[in-house]
This record gives sequence, structure tokens and C-alpha cells, in this order.
Amino acid sequence: MKALKNYFNKVKPNFEEGGKLHAFRSVFDGMETFLFVPNDTAKTGTNIHDAMDSKRMMSIVVIALVPALLFGMYNVGYQHNLATTAGLDFWGMFFYGFLAVLPKIVVSYVVGLGIEFVVAQWKNEEIHEGFLVSGILIPMIVPVSCPLWILAVATAFAVIFAKEVFGGTGMNIFNVALITRVFLFFAYPSKMSGDAVWVSGDTFFGLGKHLDGLTTATPLGIALSATSSTGYKPFNMDMVYGLIPGSIGETSVIAIAIGALILLFTNIASWKTMLSVFIGGAVMAIGFNQMGLEGNAMAAMPWYEHLALGGFCFGAVFMATDPVTSARTSTGKYIFGFLVGAFAIIIRVLNPGYPEGMMLAILLMNIFAPLIDYYVVQSNITKRAKRIKVNQ
Repeated sequence: MKALKNYFNKVKPNFEEGGKLHAFRSVFDGMETFLFVPNDTAKTGTNIHDAMDSKRMMSIVVIALVPALLFGMYNVGYQHNLATTAGLDFWGMFFYGFLAVLPKIVVSYVVGLGIEFVVAQWKNEEIHEGFLVSGILIPMIVPVSCPLWILAVATAFAVIFAKEVFGGTGMNIFNVALITRVFLFFAYPSKMSGDAVWVSGDTFFGLGKHLDGLTTATPLGIALSATSSTGYKPFNMDMVYGLIPGSIGETSVIAIAIGALILLFTNIASWKTMLSVFIGGAVMAIGFNQMGLEGNAMAAMPWYEHLALGGFCFGAVFMATDPVTSARTSTGKYIFGFLVGAFAIIIRVLNPGYPEGMMLAILLMNIFAPLIDYYVVQSNITKRAKRIKVNQ
């Protein structure tokens, strides 16, 4: 690393003001600060500095996402093999999924970071590091059959209109990855929902079997179309392992739990928000179970099945805990998380057009997160004022 650091110091003058490569200053700065802790110090104000800057926080989140991503790749191959009887072994299924998912990751980063580079250079600022996480989240929350050009359009829309227009990383009020999914859901609904989007029928370098029109319903899709209150798919361990159709990174509860432990152990994510989401979802699901809505399979589904299916776990761990778009006060995190979980189940049960629920629930609460924090702070101010008045 010392040799690499010396090389960066040697070429750095070329990227500074007046250097022949000044046009790429933001790109160089982004690479340098990603690899090394910068030596720059604050010139004004009171600041606390340590090695855990935002880039390293984002890097840990990416590491926490790796288990779900790797399992998602395997599950893509597993679902293809199951639907086509292609005869793939374990590694064959994994490499099939790897080849199917990798282009989506590349497109997400190329488009998103490309826009970030242009904006940073235009504004004469350093590259914002937030897309390091968003860039890998986006491919994980879409179906494997999502066309690359549509993914590119959605990513560009989200980065520009959900992030840069608000001022960049730390200023956005909505989760960028979820805005990408919302754009896809409403602009190209046939590519994001239904039974024909969850299994890939393509071949990659001769791996797999090409079939058109593969249809495999997700467990939530089965419950959505059921006419009986018991029409949901009974709970089984595949729902925990993740061997079910779904978005690339959202199916495995175990892989997501590993990521959650990493985030909690490193204090990157708030356990208050994370736990509250599950409590809110469980309470609301139990409430619907007690209501006994006739003919509604979603309402009859057990609470633990609700939490295991769809993007509930993934949203609770990686989306609701976003430090920028969620509540920041201690009490506010409990309220924010509980409402996210509760609204996710409400949307699932009462609105058949949105069987997932988690996406819209988080975006809805993103809007109210500042308001929640405001009233929590005002409540604390009022309590302290009363305490001072009594003591006087």
C-alpha cells in the first residue's frame, strides 16, 4: 500500500488546479479518498475526526450486502435450473446466476457513478460516496429478467431527481435505490411484477437452457391471486433459506441476517430502527389475523410468514436503516421503524395492486422522518422547560 500511496502522491499534481488532467480531478479525488484516509483537515468550526469516515461506512455496508448478493446469484441459477431442468450442478447454478447478475451491477455503477463524476466536476466538489451502496442495492431489488437499458434509465432518473437535485449524498430525502424501483414499477410494470419476471430463460456462454415465457409465481403473488383466506403458500424452510422466486437479493432471510449482524456489530445501522420494523410488521399482521377478513389470503397469512417473504427483511435491514432518509433521534427511530413495518403489512393486505408493500412503506415514512424528529426534539425541549420551571 505504501508504494501505491507514493504513486498517488506523485501523479496528484497533474489533477490539481492548473494540472494537465485537472478535468478529472474529482475522479482522482474519489479514488484516492476511497483507498486512503485523507490528510486534509477542517479549517473552520469544531469537528471530530476518526478513521471511520463515510466512505468506510459505505464500504462496510457493501460487505454486509455480499452474503445476500452471492446467495441471490445462486438462487437465480437454482430457479432457472428448476424451471428448465437444465441439469446444472451447484457451481453451474452459481455461475449462471453470476453471469446473469453481473451485467446489472456493471450498468448500475457505470450509469450512477458516471452521473456522480459529471456533477462533481461541474460543481467543483469531491465525488459523493453514497452511490457506492446504492449502486449495488439497485441490482439486488429488481427481478433477474429486468432489461439492462430499462435499469440504466431508472438508475439515471433516481440519481438525478432523487439525489443530485437535493444536493447530493446526505441531502436526499428519499432512498435512491427505492426510487429506482418505484420508477421501474410504475413506468415498466410488466418488467417488475407478474409471474414471468422472476426466472431467467436465457443462456450465458452456453450455460443454462433457453426458454421463452417462463412463469413462476412468488409466494406473495400466490397469496395475492388466492380467493380463499387459506390460499397462501404454507410456510416452509425454503422461505428462510431463500430458495424461492423473488428479487435478486431479497429472498434469503439467513443471508440478510448475516448482513444485519455485520451492520450491528460495526454500529453502522441502528438496531432500534431495525427491531422496530419487525415489531411493527408482526403487530399489524397479528391484528389482521384476528380480524378474519373473509376471502383475503394476505390477512390470514401468519405474521412470521409476512416477515420472511418479499422484501420485508431486506428493507428492514438495508433500507429502513439508511441514516440519511430515516429518523435520527433515538425515540424517532422506534417510531419510524414501527410505522414502516406496520404500513408495509397494511399495503400488502388492503391494496392488491402492491403485494410487496415494503417499498412504498419506506418511501412514505421517508417523507415523515423529519417531522417525527422535529416533534421528538420539541417534546424533549418542553419536558426540560417544565423541569427547569419546577426546580425554580
